[in-house]
Amino acid sequence: MLLSDKTAIVYGAGGSIGGAVARAFAREGARVHLVGRTAETLDTVAKDITAAGGHAETAVIDALDEVAVEAHAASVAGGDGADGGGIDVSFNLVTRGDVQGASLLDMPVDDFVRPVVTGVRANFITARAAARHMAERGCGVVLTLNSGSAHGSPMMGGTGPADAAIDTLVRNLAMELGPRGVRAVGLWAAGVPETLTVEKLKAVDSGMQFDENAVQGLLANLAGMRMTRRNPTLPEIAATATFLASDHAGGITGTFVNVTGGIFPG
Repeated sequence: MLLSDKTAIVYGAGGSIGGAVARAFAREGARVHLVGRTAETLDTVAKDITAAGGHAETAVIDALDEVAVEAHAASVAGGDGADGGGIDVSFNLVTRGDVQGASLLDMPVDDFVRPVVTGVRANFITARAAARHMAERGCGVVLTLNSGSAHGSPMMGGTGPADAAIDTLVRNLAMELGPRGVRAVGLWAAGVPETLTVEKLKAVDSGMQFDENAVQGLLANLAGMRMTRRNPTLPEIAATATFLASDHAGGITGTFVNVTGGIFPG
């Protein structure tokens, strides 16, 4: 298995992508620590993992809470609980409060700035907490995911600048941490069908008048924009993340892997 004897922390593990990644990590042998703000969604993922014979522990923590994140990382690294200590993988998948669907000229400042500030703060806090322990051991992987909108996406508000800031953070982390045996890598993923429900679309654009038929039309339009002419699936995203977290990807750092099906080159 790709992640045998590895310990992974997944921030935002109660979400669609976070839960899929956590389950995939566990299937490949990792001991997974599920972190998020909602106990119910974390417990659902944990039950799926344990029912399949895997190991999962949950912690209700806000990734913006520096003190709480640091304390949790220290407890995982120190081996509190059933695993033997150390952090091998840290993956940030927390939501940022993005607001989309309005032009930049019409967008309130707070709606534009929120995903930038939230995304950078959450990724920096979680990456730093884990990487400090990884650097002491001389190994580990810091992972994150965004939509790749730094390449240019109109009507996406602060999403593009937020993604650009996180792209740069990953590259700089990789440069500083590489000599200490730690990799920093990201994934670009956009328009994953399993994440595009009516409820989730309205959460980022309250002005949308979507029903299920409209969602299917949106997915068809997205598929037509991709080089592959199909939308990447959640299992494909999770499988790519699992590979990047593994020793098989030991030569990959300081970059983002494009899992968008070619919605943009890069």
